[in-house]
Amino acid sequence: MTEEQESVPPTPKIPPDLPAPEAWWRDRQQWLAERGYMLRPRYRPGWQPSWIVNPQKLKYEYEDMKSASSSFILDAVRTADNSLVVMKKVKSSRNPHEVEISQYLSSEALRSDPRNHSVPILDSFGVPDEPEITILVLPLLRACNDPSWQTVGEVLSFIKQIFEGLQYLHELHVAHRYMFHPRNPYKALDYQGPPKHSTRTARPVKYYFIDFGLSRRYNPEDGPPREDPIRGADKSVPEFKDWNGEPLDPFPTDVYYLGNVIREARYHGMKFLDPLVQDMIQADPSKRPTIQEVVRRFDELLKRTRFWTLWLRPVPINEETAVGWYRNTRQLFRTVGYVLSRKSTIPIPS
Repeated sequence: MTEEQESVPPTPKIPPDLPAPEAWWRDRQQWLAERGYMLRPRYRPGWQPSWIVNPQKLKYEYEDMKSASSSFILDAVRTADNSLVVMKKVKSSRNPHEVEISQYLSSEALRSDPRNHSVPILDSFGVPDEPEITILVLPLLRACNDPSWQTVGEVLSFIKQIFEGLQYLHELHVAHRYMFHPRNPYKALDYQGPPKHSTRTARPVKYYFIDFGLSRRYNPEDGPPREDPIRGADKSVPEFKDWNGEPLDPFPTDVYYLGNVIREARYHGMKFLDPLVQDMIQADPSKRPTIQEVVRRFDELLKRTRFWTLWLRPVPINEETAVGWYRNTRQLFRTVGYVLSRKSTIPIPS
């Protein structure tokens, strides 16, 4: 090989094209930018992968390596205030009621009620070249149990909020029927190390119901609501297993879903909830309490719960002993700080 040949730079590698669901967003990046939403570099025209252009780190350490979390959801930045949001692509032929119900629950009249725990709709607009698609803009959220709860009171704050949120939905005759970096909650936005976070006691959070694709809103004048089962993420619903073809009341199924969420959490120190949870997940839906009754019984349980129980750490059933000792010691010092600073045992956002 001659010296002249050695000085010629290598031919740049051409990256594979994005998968079709991601290419859909990339092809509309300029239009979205004009509407005030900027996508990550991965979805901008002319994108060249960082691990090819500047291969100094492992491929998976680059921010633009992360693909979309699903085919119909993508994170973005709202350029008006530089806030992180999520855009959800809703297809009317697949989820004909989602846009209507989501916008109804996010209306100004309902949004002001503190019991409204349906995810706010920040913006919505149609797609010019695909009339059956609507894009809903939502706040960027993360899983309800991530980071993990640090006190029993934090867990009860979560339960209290989802109970009152479902109660509010049912009062509006709506059955839900379903139970960090935008793409990686364990990385900071610039992908340089983990993100900073606080505890829910230090900074109380509000929990939201999301995904109203399977939800329905009923008119009470039409009589008791009845629907054929729609099997969501939770496949354990008793009335769905041996369904005889008769339409079912969807509201007791909502109660089952919430009860099963609590049952599956599996923490020591939460046994006082067992009688209520067992009633919520009864095989016969007609024997389950209504969500109004659930809220009433839960409030009574809270009144009888001693304050030091609320400061205890919820211990996972499968936690190893050595890990437990370390976490309990750390929890002791944290609790002293909470007590001295007069933090609420059940942190509820103002």
